[in-house]
Amino acid sequence: MTKKEQLHNGKLYICNDKELFEEQARYMEILYDFNHCRPSETAKRQELLKKFLAEVGDNCHIEPPLHANWGCHTHMGKNVYANFNLTLVDDTHIYIGDYVMFGPNVTIATAGHPILPELRKRDHPLQFNVPVIIEENVWIGAGVVVLPGVTIGENSVIGAGAIVTKNIPPNVVAAGNPCRVLREINEHDRMYYYKDKKIDVR
Repeated sequence: MTKKEQLHNGKLYICNDKELFEEQARYMEILYDFNHCRPSETAKRQELLKKFLAEVGDNCHIEPPLHANWGCHTHMGKNVYANFNLTLVDDTHIYIGDYVMFGPNVTIATAGHPILPELRKRDHPLQFNVPVIIEENVWIGAGVVVLPGVTIGENSVIGAGAIVTKNIPPNVVAAGNPCRVLREINEHDRMYYYKDKKIDVR
């Protein structure tokens, strides 16, 4: 098994490998260029995203700065919007569906380290990675942290500041630390978009 393959099998591996660092560094150069584009250079940003991410669909807009461990393990559908400071700890795969929206300062983490102290206090620290899946049309509020192995079901809304430790089903509103389902999306949401403010889209 190659060092790169070890990133994706969910098992413990030594995470300070020189070969991996050298490959990672190439993606960091692309990320640096993306984050230093002028606001008017939208076409250049799009080209850099295509080089940086594993997949990126049409009409995606990522506000810089973007932060990522790799970039090349993140798969992004079409019409994705991410506000400032999206952080992708994509040591293994992150799958982001179409029409997903991220508020500012969201972190999606696929990587973790053992709880057992002896496995962290070593010259060659150990790590494991588990994929994250964010299905179509999810809205993730400001400051949310999504932890390794989580799937968020389509159409769901994750409230600002939530720490998502477990899977969230589709078509619900969830929030809190740890994040939990508050309610299903319902008929009230067809009438009101925020508190007592009625939907009036023409």
